[in-house]
Amino acid sequence: MPLRLAAAAALLAAVAVAAGAFGAHALAARLDARQLELWQTGSRYLAFAALGALAVAALASSGLGGRGTGAGWLVLAGGALFAATLFGLALGGPRALGAVTPLGGAAMIAGLLWFAAVAWRGGS
Repeated sequence: MPLRLAAAAALLAAVAVAAGAFGAHALAARLDARQLELWQTGSRYLAFAALGALAVAALASSGLGGRGTGAGWLVLAGGALFAATLFGLALGGPRALGAVTPLGGAAMIAGLLWFAAVAWRGGS
């Protein structure tokens, strides 16, 4: 359902903006430069994932049908996983989270490639 995807993407976009602001203001004095960089990277990629999923939802509702909607959900899930692991690392979580982060990135890439394939074929 493109509308639910759009709603979820908008919520994650809001979280990305809030996380970025929280990092810049509330965490700036508490984290070292590397930790703050991890936090900001998580915020930025969460925003990228949300915008990508919004684009998928918009295009899916305007002619591609529901075939690309799963791609948008994969982009969102990947973005959430990627950002969450970076947020955890920034806040001093276990270094093992660093091994999980690429899975989120891979999911975002896979979702975008999936959508590109559906769009290339015209939704069929």
